[in-house]
Amino acid sequence: MKSSMRATALLYHDVVPQERYELSGFQSPDADIYKLDSEQFRTQLKAIRAQSGMQPEAISAAGLAGDGRHLLLTFDDGGVSAIQYAAPILEEYGWSGHFFITTDCIGTAGFLDETQIRELRRRRHVIGSHSCSHPPRMAACSAAQLEREWRESVRRLEEILGERVTTASVPGGYYARQVASAAAAAGIRVLFTSEPVTRVEELDGCLIIGRFSVQQGVSSNWVSDVVADRALPRARRFLAWNGKKLLKHAGGEAWLKARRQILAKLAQAKKPRTEPENKPHR
Repeated sequence: MKSSMRATALLYHDVVPQERYELSGFQSPDADIYKLDSEQFRTQLKAIRAQSGMQPEAISAAGLAGDGRHLLLTFDDGGVSAIQYAAPILEEYGWSGHFFITTDCIGTAGFLDETQIRELRRRRHVIGSHSCSHPPRMAACSAAQLEREWRESVRRLEEILGERVTTASVPGGYYARQVASAAAAAGIRVLFTSEPVTRVEELDGCLIIGRFSVQQGVSSNWVSDVVADRALPRARRFLAWNGKKLLKHAGGEAWLKARRQILAKLAQAKKPRTEPENKPHR
């Protein structure tokens, strides 16, 4: 079922100072490409405020407030940078974010603990599920796995917060109809995907909202253009995403393995080389 609403949602992950990617979230070359320097993040928010003419909003338990277009800022994984850097920078602008928590990681190294999650909520940010275990291919999970990933993660967060949790985001960009149906059955009323679209769909009483991923190397001009609803950057991202999606579906686990190997090699190549201690200097 189609909705008359439109939403421009930006997808962030960790925000860290001086490229200290090891401070927060998942640790791998694959994860690092989604981590932003805190000053870069601040510059992007400044561009959004200056050029978009829109105010980021926070989703309530009832969903989005009315028809028209909405602007939403979201953060996946539940890394500790959410409370250390991302939320404080958002609060400089008086804005709220949506922080989606991988519940099996709560309290582990680099991730938010229960007290920090409650503190984020106290500061008027939205807390939602990012599944229990962050499966590498959510759309390939069995019905039983999907039920656990959504129901258990929602239950854990509700236990921590003492209130209903009705928002979630799909990990890894692997969205499919059965993923949304399982989320809706678990009580989720707003589900964010990684599909770069602004139209809002509805499935089993759950709003499905796409997002535009902000990665390293993305300029503040691109961010402000997307938020301002300019067609060209949105169309380019849509085409690129769908090409990538074809590779994901065709390659399955082999595609994931190849991607990780390539990114690991690129990360290794970026590391500064030091001369062996026994090499004579000239």
